[in-house]
Amino acid sequence: MTSHSTPLLEVQGLVKHFPLKKDLLGRGGGVVRAVDGVSFALQKGETLGVVGESGCGKSTTARLLMHLIEPDRGDIVFDARAVGGRELGLKDYRRQVQMVFQDSYASLNPRLTIEDSIAFAPQVHGTPHAEAVARARDLLARVGLAPQRFAERYPHELSGGQRQRVNIARALALQPRIIILDEAVSALDKSVEAQVLNLLLDLKDEFGLTYVFISHDLNVVRYISDRVMVMYLGQVVEIGESEALFESPRHPYTKALLSSIPSMDPDHRTEKPALAGDPPNPINPPSGCRFHTRCERAEGVCSQRVPTLVGGTAGHPVACLMYEAGSGHSAAERAAA
Repeated sequence: MTSHSTPLLEVQGLVKHFPLKKDLLGRGGGVVRAVDGVSFALQKGETLGVVGESGCGKSTTARLLMHLIEPDRGDIVFDARAVGGRELGLKDYRRQVQMVFQDSYASLNPRLTIEDSIAFAPQVHGTPHAEAVARARDLLARVGLAPQRFAERYPHELSGGQRQRVNIARALALQPRIIILDEAVSALDKSVEAQVLNLLLDLKDEFGLTYVFISHDLNVVRYISDRVMVMYLGQVVEIGESEALFESPRHPYTKALLSSIPSMDPDHRTEKPALAGDPPNPINPPSGCRFHTRCERAEGVCSQRVPTLVGGTAGHPVACLMYEAGSGHSAAERAAA
């Protein structure tokens, strides 16, 4: 159930540019505009899905939210307190916001038993050893791994699905309020993926969690998400309630993404590519709307004017000049007439 009171997490103008080195002749340089002005709000108890092509900035945004990398600009406010300042220090923030990564094996220390991996973080935050171990064993049972069988094992002795369950248990060990899941099920086969997704839904209800769920699998995002945020080339182009966005996408990029979902109906097979070409270079993105070089609805104004994320339909903002009054796009002018 999504609450529409004060957001639990609010992000404003988040920017991260990675500088490039010049070669011996002084050529090159510049910056990769990985995240370029991302803003959104996360309500308590909801699951926000984040989608977009590879390189659109999804994972960088996740790492910025965790402060694993520092933003160049922008503000992150958690529960009405600014993160990283006097109001809310990073240690306290990270206790309440945890992350599950895509690579279930690389996320675990191969020298620690499963029990010790889960108990480690609570001990760092001051939990006595015996209590931390008891919590670890309880969480193993919660994620469907019998402690008597798995507590003393090492990561290499577990399957991918079992390791991801351990990572979820480890994220829960600090009793967080938000869990960021970065492609957390993409490396699993479909039967195990379904089990982990259902586990995440059960744990969300049991612990009152809030999720940021990043994935390239649109069907999975639709299944688990309350709202969906679509990113393109480091920017947010559309945010909406999950069913509304999947049934009535507004941004041309969102429409192209959704039309790429394979159909099981032979009478509705895609005859042409939903989206042609690769995304532009993030070192030198197109002027104006960054999608205009691949958009069938693009007009001259699209290369000159940067669209803003505007509401239009209540609760379904979109960054497209076709929905921006007075933008100069013919579709906007017709709508206003």
